[in-house]
Amino acid sequence: PDFFSCIRKRRFRSSHFLINILLFESFAAEEMKPLSKDEHECVCEGSGCAVESRCLGHQCFTSLTVNAGSLLYQKGCFKIYEQSTLTCKTPPTRDQIVECCQGHLCNMNSTVELPVKADELSSHSVTTLAAVIAAPIVVLVVLSVIAILVFRRIHHNQMERLTSRDAEYGTIDGLIASNVGESTLADLLDHSCTSGSGSGLPFLVQRTVARQITLNECVGKGRYGEVWRGQWQGENVAVKIFSSRDEKSWFRETEIYNTVLLRHENILGFIASDMTSRNSSTQLWLITHFHEMGSLYDYLQLSTLDAPGCLRMALSIASGLAHLHVEIFGTQGKPAIAHRDLKSKNILVKKNGQCCIADLGLAVMHFQDTNELDVGNNPKVGTKRYMAPEVLDDSIQMECFESYKRVDIWALGLVLWEIARRTVSNGIVEDYKPPFHDLVPSDPSFEDMKKVVCVDQQRPIIPNRWFSDPTLTSMAKLMKECWYQNPSARLTALRIKKTLTKIDNSLDKIKTDI
Repeated sequence: PDFFSCIRKRRFRSSHFLINILLFESFAAEEMKPLSKDEHECVCEGSGCAVESRCLGHQCFTSLTVNAGSLLYQKGCFKIYEQSTLTCKTPPTRDQIVECCQGHLCNMNSTVELPVKADELSSHSVTTLAAVIAAPIVVLVVLSVIAILVFRRIHHNQMERLTSRDAEYGTIDGLIASNVGESTLADLLDHSCTSGSGSGLPFLVQRTVARQITLNECVGKGRYGEVWRGQWQGENVAVKIFSSRDEKSWFRETEIYNTVLLRHENILGFIASDMTSRNSSTQLWLITHFHEMGSLYDYLQLSTLDAPGCLRMALSIASGLAHLHVEIFGTQGKPAIAHRDLKSKNILVKKNGQCCIADLGLAVMHFQDTNELDVGNNPKVGTKRYMAPEVLDDSIQMECFESYKRVDIWALGLVLWEIARRTVSNGIVEDYKPPFHDLVPSDPSFEDMKKVVCVDQQRPIIPNRWFSDPTLTSMAKLMKECWYQNPSARLTALRIKKTLTKIDNSLDKIKTDI
């Protein structure tokens, strides 16, 4: 009894399992009488079975134990009732499991497996959780990589298209070999003028400058896009960012500036042009000199002029337009150019009171030696408020370059009228108003303008006070000669420039006499 009590209290360890069975059998044979229970034949497998494959006992068992890191598989029988009861009721552990049965050869087909270890179960759960979390992340990463590759491919195609266009109008000639970072814009532009590379910087240098510009503030917005004040190595520059629908205007302006020498004090100074990538989108940049006074349209809303200031502005605009219209022959020459969208919003005011003409997105070029008329491929037309009668009634001779120049003269007359209204005489000045403000809505339609200009043949009103001032009187006469219904009767830009120069000289003479 003391022995069984001891056995009941101890836990079976895998390494002693067979010894315990043998002890039970030996003790029972020598000290105890056999139990009067029915015995069953059981399958016997393992080291304790000797040569026999069968045994007789109260219960059959199948066991699996871990011994020194290896699995020990056994089958056999319990011949003592207490032994079977104690062993069969012992729960499975991480190192051993015993399954019991009663019946003839009941353990023949029985199999056992060790329970899954707690740490293994935990490891399995963690692995499954990690897989569930990692799978979507991997999918997102793969999709992101694919998206980046697609965007890069699109951008690469756009840059190839730009490069092919650049090759068409030859902007690669005359590259500057010096380090761009060591030069100022003035140095680079002076070099480009003497190298015959057009108005701006050589092509590759343009790209370098564009990528070094920092955008500081947006100074203007319109249908074309935005204008930003930027900085390049401490110098202010203007960056015009074209909207995607206005790509042809950007390309036309880039084309003209890169192939034509347009260095003139009354033409906006061109620096560079580039198709650049910002914020995952392609932007079309045109980089020019920066004029903090803004457009003539904005300036006239806030400022008034005296007679000398009026003439200075008018003469500078006429000079710029005359330079565009004239063809200059020779290595430093240029073709004749018509602007086609001249208006106060496309003219900038400089610090010295003069103006410069901007926005050549609709410009037309003419080469006299070949009589070639290059109108570009931009389907846009000019601003309706400034359109000449022949444009509104579609009677313009599109194949004749002189027709485009005369359209510019009509618009120049309207700009001169805007300037004169803001010129003080005898202490009187009119508020700023756009041309035909009293005859058409703020955003007039094509039909509105056609009725006023072509059918009714109306012109902007000349205030009576102008006729008491010699400067404004001369200006009024000049405007009217720009507004003839017959285009061929209008003055030329050169004639307007000379007339304004005479008026300016006469004003200086009056001051001297006084």
